[in-house]
Amino acid sequence: MEKSINANFFDNQFTGFIVYNPRTKDTIFNHNANRYFVPASNTKIFTLFTGLQYLPDHVPALKYAVHQDTLIIRGTGDPSFLHPYFKDSTALNFIKNYKAVKLISDNYANAKFGPGWAWEDYDTYYSPERSGFPLYGNVASISRNEDQLVVYPKFLESQTSFSSSVKRRDFNVNNFYYRLTRKDTIQVPFVLDTEMVQSLWNDLLPNKVELIAGKDIKTDQTLYSIPTDSLYKRMMLVSDNFLAEQILILASSTVSDTLDADPIRKSMLDNQLKFLKQPPKWRDGSGLSNYNLITPLSLVQLLEKLYTDIPRERLFNFFPAGGKSGTLKDWFAGEKEPYIFAKTGTLSSAYCVSGYLVTNSGEVLIISFMNNHYVTSSNAVKPKMQELFEYLRDTY
Repeated sequence: MEKSINANFFDNQFTGFIVYNPRTKDTIFNHNANRYFVPASNTKIFTLFTGLQYLPDHVPALKYAVHQDTLIIRGTGDPSFLHPYFKDSTALNFIKNYKAVKLISDNYANAKFGPGWAWEDYDTYYSPERSGFPLYGNVASISRNEDQLVVYPKFLESQTSFSSSVKRRDFNVNNFYYRLTRKDTIQVPFVLDTEMVQSLWNDLLPNKVELIAGKDIKTDQTLYSIPTDSLYKRMMLVSDNFLAEQILILASSTVSDTLDADPIRKSMLDNQLKFLKQPPKWRDGSGLSNYNLITPLSLVQLLEKLYTDIPRERLFNFFPAGGKSGTLKDWFAGEKEPYIFAKTGTLSSAYCVSGYLVTNSGEVLIISFMNNHYVTSSNAVKPKMQELFEYLRDTY
């Protein structure tokens, strides 16, 4: 393995690789495992652990109080509300029961984008705005039916048109575009200014919802929605950045009425993650930020903690399976069944894979293989990684 990792292919990139056996507590291989790398979406493993530490079995959909026929609600950051994948309407059906609704709109403390995010990604599916009470995944889902555009939510159809441009939305304006040559469904983030939020709610519940300032208003009851495991699995399988960011916001809702992911990350590093030998520089929930820095060793230590705390079937179900599901569907396939259960992380010059490798002898190895600063495509890096993964599978 040392010969393979030192091959000429890796000369022009920064590579770290660690292989650890949690049963014997042996480190089988270590190359630059103590160095810091840009982890990309491997960051979501930290977000998964945070959700498991803070959140109950079902997602807190909203906090509320009832005054006669008026419902006062406070968002928790629940991303499943009318989400195009989950399409959960638990909260909506509950809210419909009341004559008047007052939505506290001043309890969200973070910026709409994370630190170090690329500004030009504003119209891409993987970069929705973060918010305290998301609707529809904070995206417009647009497809075509012959010469007609189909938009979810339908309310936004009037602001959507065909275009010859690759641009999907105007900058900072909710005008959406669908390229004439497209045939698929696209998801375009919308701008969540006050006017947009009020319009979306008015479309859902006409003349019923009022946005109010209410940091001091008591909302001591909680409504729950979907199982939290369904959030974690979707986040990990398709590497959903929006779900990752909102999971940290959700976690903050369990300790405060003010939604703020920053203290949650700090608290995790100071407490639940203090066992890590090399504390990460952890700046967002998704890994979109180039400011995140994590070592392969830290990832392996966290993966060992998860492996110790969570039954194997449930844990492996969160992760993409090589050759079968999610972001690993087209890579690292087993001969008869998956042998890699791992989270990928991809940015323009980063490709990382961290998770669990099941050998032919039945041994479970924990791996973190991190590649930064390559000038080829990730498709050139992956076959080299696969050679090492298959060697481990067949040898241990």
